[in-house]
Amino acid sequence: MMNKRHFLQTLALAATVLGPAITQAQVQTQEAWPAKPIRLVVPFPPGGGTDLVARALGQKLGERLKQPVVIDNRPGASTIIGTDAVAKAPPDGYTLLLSGSTSFTVNPALRAKLPYEPVRDLAPIAIVARTPLVLVVAQNAPWKTVDQLVAAARAKPQGIRYATFGTGSGPHLAGELFALAAGIKLQDIPYKGSAQSTLAAISGEIDIDIDTVATVAPHIKAGKLRALGIVGASRSSLLPDVKTLAEQKLPDATFDAWYGFAAPAKTPAPVVERLSRELTAVMADPALQEQLKAQGMEPVAIGATAFRTQMESEIARYRALAHRAGIAME
Repeated sequence: MMNKRHFLQTLALAATVLGPAITQAQVQTQEAWPAKPIRLVVPFPPGGGTDLVARALGQKLGERLKQPVVIDNRPGASTIIGTDAVAKAPPDGYTLLLSGSTSFTVNPALRAKLPYEPVRDLAPIAIVARTPLVLVVAQNAPWKTVDQLVAAARAKPQGIRYATFGTGSGPHLAGELFALAAGIKLQDIPYKGSAQSTLAAISGEIDIDIDTVATVAPHIKAGKLRALGIVGASRSSLLPDVKTLAEQKLPDATFDAWYGFAAPAKTPAPVVERLSRELTAVMADPALQEQLKAQGMEPVAIGATAFRTQMESEIARYRALAHRAGIAME
């Protein structure tokens, strides 16, 4: 009994002495961060929209942190490979993720099996940009308004064809949300990418194209395509006169594509908070804002708490959509 009591007293004393020391060591580690280069994982190939955002923001963030931000492109499996690499990385603030909403909300909503769970395995830092989508038709199409298009679709269920990049892609979800909100049935047609779908829309091979403003704005301005509505929550600075679908009495059709920064779960809160502050400061840079807008993106600075709320809300919304529309992905 005395030995046990002595052991417990010794253990308590050690905790009293070592506890503050451990806490102080953790604080010192966090205060020293960053002490080496930071790896920013981008789950897309070099040269795409996400990669351009990563390089522009990475340079500015590195200048503020006084450490290089090194871009690590890890494409594949609909962003799953790169996102999973971050989710399983040490939570020390030296591995970050920059990806689109596919990684954070679309994949977990539509895929039954993922090697990561974003709400559990990632620490949201900030949403830094939105990429508005726009619904367009050929310039010589008979529909000049969303109402006219909806009326035609009601008269001919599944007779109106729209382009997607495959099951679960952004245009696919946006098209299904539009159809459900308007009470119509559309026929989705898969294409390999924007180049093909845009040409198909211009030629009349398909009736509707839903793509990023940056992709189709030049064709709209050249008189080859007609914009009927912005699919996102707000208008685009590249097409300021084009109303959103919400403004045209279809608020449930809203689909926002966006880019967000995250870290592995359990990354120290002071590190996440500092990253959020620094990214907010970066996004206030007028030159950077203009650079992003020129690429069809809308710069924003949405903090960690609102980011997590948006993740949870979108996952629930897209799961319900997938159930109603019969969208299933392996």
